[in-house]
Amino acid sequence: MTSSTKPMPSVDSAEPPRDCPLCPRLVAYRQANREAQPGWWNAPVPSWGARDARLLVVGLAPGVRGANRTGRPFTGDFAGVLLYETLTRYGFADGAYAAAPDDGLVLPGVRIVNAVRCVPPANLPTPVEIRTCNGFLAAELAAMTDLRAVLALGVVAHNAVLRARGLPAARKPFRHGQMLALEGGLLLADSYHVSRYNTNTGRLTTAMFEAVVAGLRDRLGGRM
Repeated sequence: MTSSTKPMPSVDSAEPPRDCPLCPRLVAYRQANREAQPGWWNAPVPSWGARDARLLVVGLAPGVRGANRTGRPFTGDFAGVLLYETLTRYGFADGAYAAAPDDGLVLPGVRIVNAVRCVPPANLPTPVEIRTCNGFLAAELAAMTDLRAVLALGVVAHNAVLRARGLPAARKPFRHGQMLALEGGLLLADSYHVSRYNTNTGRLTTAMFEAVVAGLRDRLGGRM
């Protein structure tokens, strides 16, 4: 190996351990949730989908009654409805989303991860927590050797992807609907987050989100 060649990160480096100790506030919240709801997942939520997928969807963080409960990204809360129904409509997923890990939904063309793997209090991670968890996202991106595009759901996800690629966020600000060509040929697409708040207020409509996903399908060459 030459001095200019970086080793490929291991698959394990992209997933934090179940009792990840890196963020004290999130560790304390995790423990409180385990005591209150011992039957829930209550741990860092792993990525879901094929590692050889050409599209990676990056969200913010697990919802306390969603992925933190079920252990699968965007599963069990409102955000998953719009996300998975749209991914299915445009060929990135097969099956029917039923808000449970055993619903039979499969992702032949996409992998899904959050910028922060552990549920934060009030669904709001701190800047330090976002930075601390960024190493796992960087390892995820590097390990996906067939990756061609990333869909960032919201500003935090957008900035986390840029940081993971070693790029300053200030030079490439978030804007819903834009598609940025990053160094190395990776496409970064932006959408407002598929949260209930955004859809209830009209900041993000179904048509707006479908337009972004349809554009990605077209850029990636049709059905996955």
